[in-house]
Amino acid sequence: MDRREWLETNGIGGYAGSTVCGINTRRYHGLLVAATRPPVGRMVLLSKLDERINGADLGANQFPGAVHPRGFELLVAFERGLFPTFEYVAGGVRLRKTIAAIHGENTTIIAYEVVDGSGVLELRPFIAGRDYHSLMHANDAVNRHARFDDGIFALQPYEGLPALFLSAPGARFDAAPDWYFRFEYAMEIERGLDAHEDLFTPGTLTRRVAKGETFAVIASIDDPRGRDGLALLAAERQRRESLLRNSPRSPRLALAADQFIVRRGAEGRTIIAGYHWFTDWGRDTMIALPGLCLATGRFEDARRILQAFAESVSEGMLPNRFPDSGEAPEYNTVDATLWFFIAAQKYLDATRDDDFVRRQLLPVLRDIIVWHDRGTRHGIRVDTDGLLLAGNPGDQLTWMDAKIGDWVVTPRHGKAVEINALWFNALMILTNFEHRFGEESDARRIAVAAARARVRFRQLFWNEELGCLYDVVRGEERDASIRPNQIFALSLPHPLLDGVYAEKVLATVEQKLLTPAGLRSLAAGDPRFIGTYIGDQRERDTAYHQGTAWPWLIGPYIAALIRVRGEAGATDARRILKAFEAHLDEACLGSISEIFDGAPPHRPRGCVAQAWSVGALLECSGMAVALSEAASP
Repeated sequence: MDRREWLETNGIGGYAGSTVCGINTRRYHGLLVAATRPPVGRMVLLSKLDERINGADLGANQFPGAVHPRGFELLVAFERGLFPTFEYVAGGVRLRKTIAAIHGENTTIIAYEVVDGSGVLELRPFIAGRDYHSLMHANDAVNRHARFDDGIFALQPYEGLPALFLSAPGARFDAAPDWYFRFEYAMEIERGLDAHEDLFTPGTLTRRVAKGETFAVIASIDDPRGRDGLALLAAERQRRESLLRNSPRSPRLALAADQFIVRRGAEGRTIIAGYHWFTDWGRDTMIALPGLCLATGRFEDARRILQAFAESVSEGMLPNRFPDSGEAPEYNTVDATLWFFIAAQKYLDATRDDDFVRRQLLPVLRDIIVWHDRGTRHGIRVDTDGLLLAGNPGDQLTWMDAKIGDWVVTPRHGKAVEINALWFNALMILTNFEHRFGEESDARRIAVAAARARVRFRQLFWNEELGCLYDVVRGEERDASIRPNQIFALSLPHPLLDGVYAEKVLATVEQKLLTPAGLRSLAAGDPRFIGTYIGDQRERDTAYHQGTAWPWLIGPYIAALIRVRGEAGATDARRILKAFEAHLDEACLGSISEIFDGAPPHRPRGCVAQAWSVGALLECSGMAVALSEAASP
């Protein structure tokens, strides 16, 4: 049970999350993890709130060699609907608890409904007061003096941190400041990291409860005085119900999509790549956007995301990522910029928003092509044959970007297959935009470059011996590794292969890479294949792109499947998507993990909720349904 997790997010980068059984198994778990510089600067303020009802403990904690208390033994029901809801029977009381992160603010609601019985409910807050990547240990710097008046608890645990407020109407507070030692986080042990933490508790909140009563605790970094927790919960429920009305075919995935779309700045939007530890990455954002925003009808969010990244383009490059602490963005990716063209095309297809694309995106797209023609950072430039060359030894510019010290685990500098599929698509998309908006001479010029790239791509990347595509071409060197990157020659809006060539690539991907959890990053028969993603940081980084299965790659695989095989492919696609539904109840309930082991039984690993995993499933679900409807009489 401790591997089944729940996640609540607040639309500005903060969240609440733990396990169904109530044990925090990660340093990233917490009841109030606040984004102090939205969407970054995440701090674990309130680690947890353990309850007792009539002397019976509902909380659960792992310590070295022991679990205490064992409140999960009193848990009789759990549901992950609009919110995670827990139901306990203990001390003669049936108590239902609902947890909700409130959109747009660093606030978590914990609502209690007394279904049956009556008695005394005690709430003990455990406070961490730290960056979410770190761990806390007992110290004398903690502020031991909480304030409590008019039902509101307030404590600024450390200088420089936000204050933590707990509104508990009708409760009394009994101060008993103390440290609890050696909370143990099992998933950190599994990841080879430090796994023990001390947490501070200021005392307990106590309140009498009776049958039929519902009340809410507000946990926030803002003073909740005058606010009604139940009203906040009702408003959040209404907001989420409205999301479902826009996505009736995939309600659970629509709710999952909502968790990744967050505010950046006053008006901007961005996409958190994954929970719990990623921020917003350019590549992940552009790949995830069509599924998270367009397939769910969130066109305004899509527009704001594209606008925010367009404004961040520098020397013809999209940022790779925005760091945790709000520093300047990093420009060390070749593909994020090219995925920007794909996202722009799909936005226009979905919205017909010609004015935005023409005024806001087209000038940026033109500038990107100019920079790539003359050369930009990291040796990214158009070679003399019209294909895109990127990187030098030591660089990791593609999505297979694991690096340990100076060791690039999967070196892909040179001409990478998916980079040149994306480059050809960027040229074709800009050609079509120029034609659409009346710039015929520019359209013809760019079309010539695209045609040249297409011819050269087929000459350079086709591996006649294996009947598929090389992964990387570097001078006279050909990397014949069987990797999923070749699928993009079939799946993007403008495919580079068709007919027998496309069928051969698709068959290779199916035979060597396809798993129920996604596409492997390397064929299982390769001597470098690592089937299990486990161990310390070095072991995990070594396995990351050497056999690990990636669910986001199901998206391009299904796009290729439908394009190459038509209705038969759509039938297979629906079967694959149906099988993925089981995973929604496997790890982070209602979401899709970042990665899976490449070897059976394909256990979920990495981030428990990943934006491009969810986005891919949403987008290709729409493809399969649309084709099915078009084929119906």
